[in-house]
Order: sequence, then structure tokens, then C-alpha cells
Amino acid sequence: MEKDEKFMKEAIKQARKAVANGDVPIGCVIVRDDKIIARGYNKRNARKTTLAHAELLAIEKASKKVGDWRLEDCVMYITLEPCQMCAGAIVQARIPRVVCGAMNPKAGCAGSILNMFQIDAFNHQVEFEHGVLEEECAALLTEFFRELRVRRKTEAK
Repeated sequence: MEKDEKFMKEAIKQARKAVANGDVPIGCVIVRDDKIIARGYNKRNARKTTLAHAELLAIEKASKKVGDWRLEDCVMYITLEPCQMCAGAIVQARIPRVVCGAMNPKAGCAGSILNMFQIDAFNHQVEFEHGVLEEECAALLTEFFRELRVRRKTEAK
């Protein structure tokens, strides 16, 4: 658990970078042999694309780093439960373990809405753990959306 918390703190640092850019605070790191090999944070608004999720950006960097699309000996740390697109990419990348901070009851696909990590028909299943530094991860999101609502109200006046 101590190691998981250490790497989740690094994912939280990435989430804070997203906030600084006006994006939803989601951060991710990918670890191999107890070393971070890739980092990513949400850049959907900054890049104006649906595809700029923290997980996808980190997977792309990690694949370049290891020289393969298969990340079979890596662990992903993510501040929010992955959506269907990211969960699918994680399965495709063959990442064996994902550690998550907060669950996502509106769009999560690692157990909240559905569990893409444990579909027997797929050729790869993913071990999933959640709740690591959950309060801190959830607080980042709560504060971001609270400030966004206030900003939108102010702009509407």
C-alpha cells in the first residue's frame, strides 16, 4: 500500500497540472520495475479532442519508452476510474494492474457502470484496485467542478 500511495501522489501531481490548464483534474503515471516510465494528465480542453485523456497520453509515452505497444510488466496509477475508451485501451495495452483513486459512478468502466477489466471473452483481464488516496483524488474533482459552476454563473450575469 505504501508503494501504491507513493505513485498515486505522483498521479495527483499530474492531475494538478490539468487544473492549471483548465482541464478536469485527472492524472496518471505508468510504472515499470518500480520506476515511473510515463506520465499523463487530461488535456481534452487544451487540445480540443476527446482523445487527450490522461491514460491514453500516458500509454502512448510508455509504449514509446519500452518500444512496444504491450505494457505487460507495467502498473497504471490513475486518479479517477477509467471511462470506456481508456478501459479498452488499458486492456488492449495488456496492462496487468491498475490502481485508482476515486471511482466514477457516471462514466466509470472498471466496475461503476460496467467492468471492462473482467470480461472473460477478452484475451486479457486487468487486476483493479481502487480507493488509494481516494479522498484527495475526489476532492480535486469536487473543487474543480465547484469552481467551474461559480465561474459559469458569474459569466452568465
